[in-house]
Amino acid sequence: MLYHLLYPLYKVFSGFNVFKYITFRSAGAAITALLVSFALGPWVIRRLRALKFGQYVRDDGPQSHLSKQGTPTMGGLLIIAAITISTLLWSDLKNPYVWIVIFATLAFGGIGFWDDYLKVVKKQSTGLRAKHKFGLQILAALLIGIFLYVNPFDPNSTKLSVPFMKSLLINLGWFYVPFAAFVIIASSNAVNLTDGLDGLAIGLVGIAATANAVLVYIGGHRVIADYLKIQYIPGSGELAVFCGALVGASLGFLWYNSHPAEVFMGDVGSLSLGGALGTLAVVTKHELILIVIGGIFVAETVSVILQVASFKLTGKRIFKMAPVHHHFEQLGWHESKVIIRFWIMGIILALVSLSSLKLR
Repeated sequence: MLYHLLYPLYKVFSGFNVFKYITFRSAGAAITALLVSFALGPWVIRRLRALKFGQYVRDDGPQSHLSKQGTPTMGGLLIIAAITISTLLWSDLKNPYVWIVIFATLAFGGIGFWDDYLKVVKKQSTGLRAKHKFGLQILAALLIGIFLYVNPFDPNSTKLSVPFMKSLLINLGWFYVPFAAFVIIASSNAVNLTDGLDGLAIGLVGIAATANAVLVYIGGHRVIADYLKIQYIPGSGELAVFCGALVGASLGFLWYNSHPAEVFMGDVGSLSLGGALGTLAVVTKHELILIVIGGIFVAETVSVILQVASFKLTGKRIFKMAPVHHHFEQLGWHESKVIIRFWIMGIILALVSLSSLKLR
């Protein structure tokens, strides 16, 4: 909105020319999202507390988490508000990719909200039934995949790039639609599984969003993309503004979600953030790099799969508790130590993913 309102005025005052630069608007989006979080955060927490939207803690989880019972949840509404307001203010709203990531954020956030509503308000311990939850996720993700498949702005939309390989592009054809849907759904649920400790998931999302900001900016810049031998996606650089908003919203929410947390994001937050990260990956053709950037999310998901499979097949558990962050808690690590060490690993993985741009 500000881009459309203020940039045309550069003919009157040259200072408004800065609004054409994606880097400037990305920084503005990050700051705006952070300020929105600070402005609305206390009010949102008070409202959630007044409505008695408290977190339910299962008895079979870590005993140290029982004290978190009743902490306001569904704070992901604050994250979504900060991201959406900031993105709409600073983005070029004529760019279709902006609307795609906003759609992904709101669609998966809506699914998470419904699930939270049933669990927190209606007191249904299971929340949204699995077939309904996954059915809605599949529908939303397929719509995104179909749009990208018929995307007139990118003739290489169905081609999969391989990290650390210069010119290897795999044309998936029509199979790209279910592949893109799988990436988005997997990303959404991986973040959801990781959201089990104060600040863990939102900190990792902020790290991933920062790495993605670099990736989408480079992929949308013809000269830099050609120099680094990566796919050039016309218009995708504008998504750096969305990434900036995502970073700012993550930092703003972390202010309230850091240990001991004043509020939890709930499924409305984790599903929307994961859906947004997955959509960024499929739009910018960094689906495989997402595995590296979100390595901690992947590890959390794999730990659950292995735990369930092992118990069903052998009756034995691989981990003391899954997802794997609970395993380390059971080993005696303090919650804060688990969080900080996972963040460190997340930063390392983000740096490795960025190194793939040059090592080709």
